[in-house]
Amino acid sequence: MEVLRTEELTKEYGFGENKVIALDHVSFSVEKGEFVTILGPSGSGKSTLLHLVGGVDRPTHGQVFIGGQSIYKMKNRDLTVFRRREIGQIYQFYNLIPVLDVKENISLPVLLDHKKVDQEELQKLLEILGLEKRADHLPNELSGGQQQRVAIGRALISQPQLILADEPTGNLDQKNSLEIINLFKELNEVYKQTILLITHDEKIAGNSSRTIRIEDGKIIEDIRR
Repeated sequence: MEVLRTEELTKEYGFGENKVIALDHVSFSVEKGEFVTILGPSGSGKSTLLHLVGGVDRPTHGQVFIGGQSIYKMKNRDLTVFRRREIGQIYQFYNLIPVLDVKENISLPVLLDHKKVDQEELQKLLEILGLEKRADHLPNELSGGQQQRVAIGRALISQPQLILADEPTGNLDQKNSLEIINLFKELNEVYKQTILLITHDEKIAGNSSRTIRIEDGKIIEDIRR
């Protein structure tokens, strides 16, 4: 089943001689349960692509479909709700709320949706993340790797259709980076979570089931393993 599809996705900045094409007619699809990395150097367009897929920015041309719905045909309010429920986003710098503990940070998307947190599911998620003994700790009491696990939990709590990860190991040392990548692999292989992860690191890309290489805003290679 198709979870994500982009059609001729294009993003331009500026006009005339100053026009920059950050993304150039990019089309691809992702099936449910795939772990896909978007690989490319700085300035290749991979972050722009992730922002457009996640509904953070709007394309100059083209469409993004998630679960069969064209996200840019939604009204802004509907898109905000859709993103909160169906797209889990993970960033390099965690973006945790400093005054909230681990459980509260993970639960935030559900609470913002005015829903009751399923405590049994929350506990299960804490165990998957290896955070059950840190549940009442604040972010400043955690290591970088633990904070990123909290961010992953926050992205997963609503059981979204798609997880988007933007250089999630970029702020971590080698040991913690390996642990986070292994966690993504487990979430994909054991829990069948669909993941789209951007990276500049060939080694990280090698852990996914598929790598889409992007340069100068265009897809130049699409490899399935």
